[in-house]
Amino acid sequence: MSMPDLHAWLETPLGRYLLDWERAGVERMVADIFGYRAVQIGMPGVDLLAANRMPFRFACARVGPAAVLAHEFELPFTTASLDLVLMPHVLEFSADPHSVLREVDRVLVAEGSVVLSGLNPLSLWGLRRMLARSEGVLPWCGQYRSAMRIKDWLTLLGFEVVGSEAGCYVPVASSATWLERWRFMDRMGTRWWPLLGGAYLLHGVKRVQGMRLITPQWRGGKARAKRLSTVAQRNGDTRKTQ
Repeated sequence: MSMPDLHAWLETPLGRYLLDWERAGVERMVADIFGYRAVQIGMPGVDLLAANRMPFRFACARVGPAAVLAHEFELPFTTASLDLVLMPHVLEFSADPHSVLREVDRVLVAEGSVVLSGLNPLSLWGLRRMLARSEGVLPWCGQYRSAMRIKDWLTLLGFEVVGSEAGCYVPVASSATWLERWRFMDRMGTRWWPLLGGAYLLHGVKRVQGMRLITPQWRGGKARAKRLSTVAQRNGDTRKTQ
C-alpha cells in the first residue's frame, strides 16, 4: 500500500472536522517538547509543527511540498539525530508499519519524542470503514489499528507512552450541517466512552536502559553545608574555651 495524499479529502467537511480536532491536540502535545530538530512525516501540505519551538522544523513525505522526499520506512536521517518525529496518519496507510516505528526509534535521540495520530477501528468511523473498505476510497481504505495496539508496539521498542487523546465521536457524515447537529456527541464521548473516538493521538518518549536523568542535589548540598557549618562553629567554640 502506498502512502496516499490526504489533502483533497481533508478539504471535505468530514476531513476539516478531523483536521481541526487533530491540529488542536497536536499543538497541545508538541508545544512543550524541546530540542533542536523536529520532522513531520506525511501530510506535507498541513503544518502541524507550528506550535513547537524547536529551531529546525521540516516536513518529510514521498511526494508533495516537503523539504525531504523519502519513504516513511527508509528515513534518510542519521541515527539519533532528531528530537521529535510527528506522524499524522502514517501507520494506517503504510505497507510496513513495524519498519516505520523501527526507523523512528533509530533516528530519535534518547528521550526523544514521537507523536502520532490514527483512526480507530473500534468506533463509528471504524464501522464506516468496514462498510466501505471494498470501495478503495480515502480514508476508509487504510489499515486501522487501535490505540492500545500501537501502544503495545511502542512499548516493545522501549518507548513510554506519556500522553494520549481521543476525539471525533460524531457519526460519519458528508455535510457540514449534519456534522454540526451531531456535535453534542463530542462532549458526551469525552466523558462517557473516551475509547470509542474516531481518531486518537499518542505521545511516546524513547527510553534508553542504563540512562538516568542527573539533577542538581540542591537540598542535599544545603544539608551538608549546614552540617559542616555546625561542626565549624563547635570547633571554634572549643578553641575559645581553651
